[in-house]
Amino acid sequence: MRIKICGMSDQAAIDAAAGLGVDMCGFVFHASSPRAVALERVRVLDTRGMARVGVFVRQTAEETAAVMELARLDYVQLHGRQDTGFAGCIPAARIIRVFNPAAYAGTNALQAAIDAWAGCCGLYLLDAGAGSGQTLDWAALARLRFPRPWLLAGGLDAHNVAGALRLCRPDGCDFNSRLEDAPGHKDPARMRAAVQAVRAACQHGPDGF
Repeated sequence: MRIKICGMSDQAAIDAAAGLGVDMCGFVFHASSPRAVALERVRVLDTRGMARVGVFVRQTAEETAAVMELARLDYVQLHGRQDTGFAGCIPAARIIRVFNPAAYAGTNALQAAIDAWAGCCGLYLLDAGAGSGQTLDWAALARLRFPRPWLLAGGLDAHNVAGALRLCRPDGCDFNSRLEDAPGHKDPARMRAAVQAVRAACQHGPDGF
């Protein structure tokens, strides 16, 4: 079970996440977000072995690839209307494609979009809206088929993550706003509780839940 914490911006929070064994650390490169962080800042942050993920919304493929190199990103997370052509500039294995189920007419339309990206991304991420704190219909997600591993995001915290994992069985989870005491500032105690909740959930049952 991969654990990602997104919207990071300060070294102390990154150090705390790394100490908890978090796998992936997300940085938001979207100016209008309250969690936006400057490229110059990200370049000097040490993620202590966690995979570095950049969140992009409106940048072109060329702009995204340039930031990826300068910020030493392992993955780019595409939240906007980017098309599969991004895989021409960025290795598909290093692309995380985000889908918001609410943007689709139904499960079939969402499944078609997921299938269209099968050869153009390494990971999928389902979210209710970047950093909105809203949750998804977890039971409905269980009906989807993913040709690549996928991460669940959207309003996850220590109190609800076990139930979410049990209902839709993702390959990983992505925490953001509900681990904050202010936008962009992760609370170490909330991070610790969330990570512990994931690990406890994965220890139950013969198949991890």
